[in-house]
Amino acid sequence: MIKYLKGDNFVEEVSNGVVLVDFYADWCGPCKMMGEILETMEDVNILKVNTDEYTELALNYGIMSIPTLILFKEGVEVDKLIGLQSKTDITEFIEKNK
Repeated sequence: MIKYLKGDNFVEEVSNGVVLVDFYADWCGPCKMMGEILETMEDVNILKVNTDEYTELALNYGIMSIPTLILFKEGVEVDKLIGLQSKTDITEFIEKNK
């Protein structure tokens, strides 16, 4: 399920279970391609964070390049992937960190 961050509830959104956070921007070509891949994924909670709207949040998590995926487990950052990834790579990333 894909949700878009709205407001200041980031901590609440990532605090339950495993959540894959996609830091992206609307103008970013690789981010758009990543978004299409993420839309095909099932059985994973995905939170999309627009770095243009939530610049401070992106800085807090050290986002220097987009797209960046960060996996959270019960609100704790577990691992990070930077750059465009394949569906297989994303699935393996999630599975190894569950």
